[in-house]
Amino acid sequence: MLYFADWGFLLLLLIIPLLAFWYWRYGQRYEGTLRYSDLKGLSTLATKSAQHKIFTLRALKLIGITCLILALARPQSGLAVREFSTAGIDIVLVLDISSSMRAVDFRPNRLAAAKTVAHEFITGRRDDRIGLVVFAAESFLQCPLTIDYEVLKGLLDQVDIIEPKYDGTAIGMAIANATNRLRESAAKSKVMILLSDGRNNAGELDPRTAARMAAAFDIKIYTIGAGKLGQAPYPVTLPGGQVQYQLMDVEIDEQLLQDIAGMTGGRYFRATSEKSLATIYEEISRLEKTEVQVKEFVNYRELYLYFLIPGFVLLLGGGLLGLTVWRRRP
Repeated sequence: MLYFADWGFLLLLLIIPLLAFWYWRYGQRYEGTLRYSDLKGLSTLATKSAQHKIFTLRALKLIGITCLILALARPQSGLAVREFSTAGIDIVLVLDISSSMRAVDFRPNRLAAAKTVAHEFITGRRDDRIGLVVFAAESFLQCPLTIDYEVLKGLLDQVDIIEPKYDGTAIGMAIANATNRLRESAAKSKVMILLSDGRNNAGELDPRTAARMAAAFDIKIYTIGAGKLGQAPYPVTLPGGQVQYQLMDVEIDEQLLQDIAGMTGGRYFRATSEKSLATIYEEISRLEKTEVQVKEFVNYRELYLYFLIPGFVLLLGGGLLGLTVWRRRP
């Protein structure tokens, strides 16, 4: 980008069109004249070639003056250098993968909808480390904290409903596992987003005790209860292999999830559809914004010589031509 450090000198450019007008309108009055008794033979003196020489000399003078004025204005080229510093956030997504996540009150089911929305959440983050913990009767680390979002999303795609022997809902153990991943983090903010559709019925650790542990490490927990109010259709496989849907009560321990969020400075949300679940993740993303500070430095390079030297050359060259090769005859 081109800048002029002393741009006030650019006002002198206004004299260029005035000089050009003066040369065109009045300049010829100051040329030498001779009186002749007969005009015959003068056609060879006032040739077009002479007129072109006069025009060229004046053009060189005007261009030379223009270059000198631009040099006085000190043109500079600026290269902007930006330094970005981010106050990143460490986030662990804690996802319930118990058998109840097969319910089809979300399309195509709760787990698939939760994975889709989590995908969008990850895509919308910048410069944050994000990890993934999944849980049922036991808790598993699916992905450690990382800024490689493509790897994270690939591991999220592999998440599926837990095997029957590990079925259950151990919310306390899931919180403890995620806390273990976040407790030594040096990030400005440490966040856990826990999604579950049931009641705590497994694990050796009480969820409220686990929440107090998280609060001790300044970890904020946002909790999401996933499931429609009342009843929801669940797929049941019959002995012959056919799949039949049965209505079953939706049992979400909302009081527990509210307590967990309240103890850690987070919030509880209830998601009753894919759309509301997406809205919840968007709101959490707004609440947990990464701060980006930008410092801009501009390195300038002086360019006046690119105008000063041509200006002198043009004026000097035009003057020499006028005094030598194109000198007016006395």
